[in-house]
Amino acid sequence: MTDKQKHIENNVKILRNELEQLFTFFEQGLDYYKMVYEFWNAKDILGHITFWHESFAKNISDLGKGNKPKPLKGKLSEVNKKSVETTKDESIENLIERLKNAQDTIEAFILEDKINMIPYKKGSRDYSKIEHLEVVSNHIHKHLKDIRKIYGKTNKQN
Repeated sequence: MTDKQKHIENNVKILRNELEQLFTFFEQGLDYYKMVYEFWNAKDILGHITFWHESFAKNISDLGKGNKPKPLKGKLSEVNKKSVETTKDESIENLIERLKNAQDTIEAFILEDKINMIPYKKGSRDYSKIEHLEVVSNHIHKHLKDIRKIYGKTNKQN
């Protein structure tokens, strides 16, 4: 195994850990409609993360299957708004299942040699696998930190 592959595997472990903490938070049976940001509650954040994770999974899957990826389009603010609007009616259980499936897809393709750069969003630069994993882990971590400010301590915190 190359150093690059080891680095990718380590970043996958970090991402898995962030997801596990997110799942743990959403398995506590709390009121997930508490506002965390001005317009988003905790459940909205889960939908937002799921939406973006599915986009990552679709793009890397397309690359792995030799298809041209179709990254999300629009200004970041518009895409983020869409991420919440399109997941609002989903149950927490379904969002978690979708997130787990997206993660499985990412892990199925992340070590493929033929995949180098992964699109993020139209109009944005592509990211290497290592960068993409870091960006996603940091994104989830930031939202978890903000959620914990509102909800207080949860299990399995770092």
